Amino acid sequence: MKLRPEMTGEALTRLKRARGQLNAVIEMMENGEDCRAALTQLAAVSKAIDRAGFKIIASGMRYCDAARQAGEEPEMTEEELEKLFLSLA
Repeated sequence: MKLRPEMTGEALTRLKRARGQLNAVIEMMENGEDCRAALTQLAAVSKAIDRAGFKIIASGMRYCDAARQAGEEPEMTEEELEKLFLSLA
């Protein structure tokens, strides 16, 4: 399934925010800043990336369900989507 802008808008926003947070973590490490603060930021990056993945899966599920309801063949099966979801969990 191709990523479409209508499917990835929120996820893309989250990933861009995570990229900024990750850059901050890298700078903190390079500058020898507080470990606790760096790990807190790193945890936020990890959570943002996970949530972006879940958003993409949820959008894909909605997209495939809409295709089924329209009598079309979805680009991915429920099993494929489930496998992707479980890979994030």
